[in-house]
Amino acid sequence: MSPCILLNADYSFLNLVNWKRALCLMAKGKVEVVKDSRDTVLSSGGKIFRVPTVLRLIKLIRTIYRAGVAFSKRNVFVRDGFRCSYCGDHRDRLSIDHIVPKSRGGQTTFENCVAACKICNLKKGGRTPSEAGMFLRTKPYQPTISEFLRLKFKHCGLQETLSEIGF
Repeated sequence: MSPCILLNADYSFLNLVNWKRALCLMAKGKVEVVKDSRDTVLSSGGKIFRVPTVLRLIKLIRTIYRAGVAFSKRNVFVRDGFRCSYCGDHRDRLSIDHIVPKSRGGQTTFENCVAACKICNLKKGGRTPSEAGMFLRTKPYQPTISEFLRLKFKHCGLQETLSEIGF
């Protein structure tokens, strides 16, 4: 089952939660369901529950404003669409490749790191892409928070759900 979208009381995005966690929040009365899915779950007592797609907290939670998306391996993969930045293939095992190698002073930032399959990463080695005769399909960039969330929702298959409820 796909993850559930958890919204704050003011309808701002908070997090994605597992469907089991969503049902626990519903049972505790901490959320209200904005949109249900077609999936159902049978409890041990024989009661049938519809799995929610979008939840809204009853009480407002104050959140800390974030200036940008935190750098992580997973966030680079989301930005690059889980594709190799050199050959464009969807591979099972992606890795992070530094465009300017760390041995040459390259930093670990969104602008210097891309997702690469093991084959392309080994082919490039400790060289720059131009030295290795390889070309990047897209230019790496620092995504904004809203852009990153849009990419993440698209990958999870939740983009249609959000557009249905007006987000």
